[in-house]
Amino acid sequence: MDKMKLGLDVFLETRVQEFKGKRIGLVTNMTGVNHQLIPTIDLFHEHPDIQLTALFAPEHGIRGDAKEGEKVESTIDPYTGLPVFSLYGESRKPSKEMLETVDVVVFDLQDIGSRYYTFIYTMAYVMEACAEQGKEFIVLDRPNPVSGEKLEGNLVEEDVRSFVGLLPIPNRHGMTVGELALLYKHEFGYDCELTVVPMQGWKRDMYYDETDLFWVPPSPNTTNIDMNILYPGICLVEGTNLSEGRGTTRPFEYIGAPFIDGHRLAKTFNQNKVSGVLARPTSFIPTYQKHKDEVCGGIQLHVVDRRKLNSLEAGILLIETIAEMYPNDFSFISNHNGKYFFDLLAGTKKLKKHILNGTSSDFLETCNKQVASFKKQREPYLLYK
Repeated sequence: MDKMKLGLDVFLETRVQEFKGKRIGLVTNMTGVNHQLIPTIDLFHEHPDIQLTALFAPEHGIRGDAKEGEKVESTIDPYTGLPVFSLYGESRKPSKEMLETVDVVVFDLQDIGSRYYTFIYTMAYVMEACAEQGKEFIVLDRPNPVSGEKLEGNLVEEDVRSFVGLLPIPNRHGMTVGELALLYKHEFGYDCELTVVPMQGWKRDMYYDETDLFWVPPSPNTTNIDMNILYPGICLVEGTNLSEGRGTTRPFEYIGAPFIDGHRLAKTFNQNKVSGVLARPTSFIPTYQKHKDEVCGGIQLHVVDRRKLNSLEAGILLIETIAEMYPNDFSFISNHNGKYFFDLLAGTKKLKKHILNGTSSDFLETCNKQVASFKKQREPYLLYK
């Protein structure tokens, strides 16, 4: 295998002189590393021609020690002494004050290829702030870990936009962060002064374990390649009273609840013959989140053929199967205003009804049409053919 070059490598080798004398802010976390696992923060901080003046932290914090949804505080980085401005605390968008000490904002974060993942919306908000404050924005591109070929899902509808679905992109978007930045600028109006530094040696059909890079989990529950492949569909479980395996060693592979008979569920799910995946009965005890310290019956999903698997189809069918098997126990979680987190994840209010009516195949049909239209829309912004 030829050695890949990340956007980070290309920037340091060929582009860095263009920004000499400019004050640089860096949006990154522990995933911003090179092939030798040296952090981008260190590479920039120690570089004689880079004037690094500020750091910006997404969800989970600059060092990745905050849980999902946990507020991240602004702080001082103990290693560099630089200010770390939180983009997952009081504000999701950098303020004028945060950008006062920078001329250029550099984005170097590893995405996981699913639209629920908040890093890609942190990027949108930073682009918006850069446009408003007249700052340059640079994306150092990284691989989409679940390849750039396959797309799954529907486009987020206007009335359910949120930080887990801010823009009309499908559940599995098949784009790198650099390609998404181009799409945001030219299709969605995030019109900042944008430079994307592409990778060298990455091909659209490559999964992360087909590169020569080490996997650094971008958050506590992004454990491995199978989890990433399943996530575009299984993340929907978060909007129900089922455990998605948080608080276990196999999040988004384990799904269950105290009321489920895992043997029965595995058998019923496997009878549907969903391409590329098999369910195995199991039980588990989550150490936090839903059903903490309770024995959950359920299944582990095993990826048999990742190129055939449509994880959204698998996730929706699994939820529909459980809703049918346990109509008195299964539920979608609503908040005190009667709103459903599931709708935000689904990008529509329609999917709940389809699942409860057993008509999710109709929904998946509409997904195919929406994916086809998104495929055309994204085409001009693809950097890796």
